[in-house]
Amino acid sequence: MTNALHIASLLVHCRPELMDAVKQNLVLLPGTELHQESAAGKVVVVLEAEHESRILDTISHIQQLPGVLNAALIYHELLSPEGEPE
Repeated sequence: MTNALHIASLLVHCRPELMDAVKQNLVLLPGTELHQESAAGKVVVVLEAEHESRILDTISHIQQLPGVLNAALIYHELLSPEGEPE
């Protein structure tokens, strides 16, 4: 890895009846992983990108997905090329 790596986690809240469709759209986004979810329509999403702007663009995109009520940034870390926090 030659560049730093931004890692962010989000809590995505969506309409419970549309959660499957929202998850299908989320997995199509590059650098996106889905983790825990609840029946109340909440999904924990982890993003990885080389540039902070990509993280911000992805959050904005997620917020515009049909069925998404909110996407909130919970955690952000910048790792150096050696894998250490900066």
